Amino acid sequence: MASLSHKDLLGIEQLSIEDINLILDTAEALREVAARPVKKVPTLRGKTVVNLFFEPSTRTRSSFELAEKRLSADILNFASTTSSVSKGETLLDTAHNLESMAPDIIVIRHQSAGAPHLLGRECRSSIVNAGDGMHEHPTQALLDALTVRTVKGRLDGLKIAIIGDISHSRVARSDTLLFHKMGAEVWVCGPPTLIPWDFDRLGARITGCMDEAIDGADVIMMLRLQHERQNEAFIPSTREYYNFYGLTRERMRRAKKDTIVMHPGPLNRGVEIDSDVADADYSVILNQVANGVATRMAVLYLLSGYAGLKVKKTSR
Repeated sequence: MASLSHKDLLGIEQLSIEDINLILDTAEALREVAARPVKKVPTLRGKTVVNLFFEPSTRTRSSFELAEKRLSADILNFASTTSSVSKGETLLDTAHNLESMAPDIIVIRHQSAGAPHLLGRECRSSIVNAGDGMHEHPTQALLDALTVRTVKGRLDGLKIAIIGDISHSRVARSDTLLFHKMGAEVWVCGPPTLIPWDFDRLGARITGCMDEAIDGADVIMMLRLQHERQNEAFIPSTREYYNFYGLTRERMRRAKKDTIVMHPGPLNRGVEIDSDVADADYSVILNQVANGVATRMAVLYLLSGYAGLKVKKTSR
């Protein structure tokens, strides 16, 4: 029976290499659903998934909803702005009330780090972390890994350069944990004010020089400035930031010929990345979006305990 070693997906830290490979292999198997005339399989028929989003989201929420619908799940979308949360109800009370309706899986995005872990301890339902504060975004890291593995054929031995606002990015944390765990060499780069001093403990090499990060990189992951999470000035101006840390076609000349460019979105064109780079042939940004649906289908399937899909194992 194909299943993960935990009932919840709370972060990359909890996943073993075997778990990660199982998710990526399953996502590869499910990716072909998008090419079918009828883009639907009965895998989660009779299962109920609650989407509990306390933060604005476009890509992640749409991706999860599409994944759930393609798996034939029953879906309840929870809008915090029109619920009792706006009247003062606590997160736990909300979760307990929802769980009394017997959902099988709760997908949560919350502005507070650790919120999914709290629900994981308190709820019988499987909990999926769709982003918690500045902590983690595990499904984004998994879809990023699937995108890299699809293009490069492997993860181990690659140089991954993550550039931008490292301090406020849950994607940077989850990507660093996953790629390091899978044998890649991870570099993080940005202004010193936007890199946590202890980020090397996650397995990353730290540099403030973008040319050093790009040199020999197989993958360049650009991150946006997360102004909504910043409560003070970390850079003099976006123009100066762009001059030092914006990915331009000129800077791409320093990269390898087969380097790919990634971005978790949303893009701030002309700030961290130029349009002619974001839209170039070596950009796989839209591949990430497509792989997000298959990856989230895989996570939901594996957490549901359904054993009807045969997955080809890989040693990559």
